[in-house]
Amino acid sequence: MLTAMLNRRELLATLVSGALMGAETKPNIVMIYADDLGYGDLGCYGNPTIRTPHLDKMAAEGMRWTQFYSTSPLCSPSRAALMTGRYPVRCGISKVLFPYSTGGLKAGETTVADALKGVGYATAIVGKWHLGHKGEYLPTRHGFDSYFGIPYSNDMSPATSRSPRKSEYPPTPLMRNETVAEQEPDQSTLTGRYTEEATGFIRASARAKKPFFLYFAHTFPHWPLAASAKFKGKSKRGLFGDAVEELDWSVGEVLRAVKEAGVEGNTLVMFSSDNGPAMPLREEGGTAGQLSGWKSQNWEGGQREPFIARWPGRIKAGQVSHAFGCTMDILPTCAKLAGARAPVGRELDGADLGPALFQGDESREALFFYYGDVTVRAVRKGPWKLWVTDPKAGFAQKPARTATPLLFHLEHDPSERFNVAEKQPEVVRELTALVDRHVAQVKIGELQE
Repeated sequence: MLTAMLNRRELLATLVSGALMGAETKPNIVMIYADDLGYGDLGCYGNPTIRTPHLDKMAAEGMRWTQFYSTSPLCSPSRAALMTGRYPVRCGISKVLFPYSTGGLKAGETTVADALKGVGYATAIVGKWHLGHKGEYLPTRHGFDSYFGIPYSNDMSPATSRSPRKSEYPPTPLMRNETVAEQEPDQSTLTGRYTEEATGFIRASARAKKPFFLYFAHTFPHWPLAASAKFKGKSKRGLFGDAVEELDWSVGEVLRAVKEAGVEGNTLVMFSSDNGPAMPLREEGGTAGQLSGWKSQNWEGGQREPFIARWPGRIKAGQVSHAFGCTMDILPTCAKLAGARAPVGRELDGADLGPALFQGDESREALFFYYGDVTVRAVRKGPWKLWVTDPKAGFAQKPARTATPLLFHLEHDPSERFNVAEKQPEVVRELTALVDRHVAQVKIGELQE
């Protein structure tokens, strides 16, 4: 199985060059990414109190996944994985970046935007970047034609932070490309302003008859929560619910813009989140449903996320997929659709989601390594998940291998309540060896902090 993962690079290298495909055949791609949204925070994923009619309709008109993962339970590493198709340790981004951080995503990495821009796409990011705020690391240096948003989390300023280091933080910058357009923006207006920017880009690209890639990375429902006057106080779930319901409205506006621009039949829209909820069942955080854990943890609730994909005429409506997928799959999927070449000299860890999205193929076996910082904490193969370190160890620690491994059958026990390691010693040995081989072959990049 490890060999199959390593062969993905060879598979992607055989993709048809974008130069051989006419621009009219290239689909538009929209990736909408929430921040700190839990597996159980949407109506279509079982939430009984938060109203998400647009996302529910998107799922009804497309495909909703039950086993889709963010590659990390934290902001910066998860975004590095989505952008590059690689485990974030390969990029050297294993921790959250802060306003005092000096590093970021290196120029040698190929992002989704790099790949698509190379075959004629207009590319834009709206919202949160969080892969380095210094000039050389900004989105416009990584394949994006335009950028409107904040460069890191919305709680990283003297006015919003809980950190003892907040005196070192500047006011939150709202950026237009590489220039600070505004400092400490009113956060209750961000979702609306982002949405106006995103839909404007969609309409402009459609008028220009140019294929486009939009990465719409929402600020919310990351703390501190905010919602506009139209949504504040309207949900049954407090300010958290207000923020999610406004995010849902935004998704509806994106879908409406795609339809009104006349490109609905040639546009793939995807939705997911960077990691699980911040503080489940508290006023400022969401819920992972039946899954254990939350943000910053490698329990399922920290990394298994909603994933919804819609493309009328290509993705059959009303499907619920139990296929395995993760955010590292976004780059190879987009590259395949656009006819772009695979990144040169970079080991990809993701795979094309096309067979599952377009043929309903659920045969891909899960193979996934759960990282805490630079340490593999657990591995999933098929239905089995083995913890090789103590789950109680903090994310930034580098714990030793545990003498008492935890083994869960995720299809029977997605809540990770029943340890069956003693009953399945062969599975424990197989998965432990799999971790050892993975660790031996992964080269950790220069760590960015």
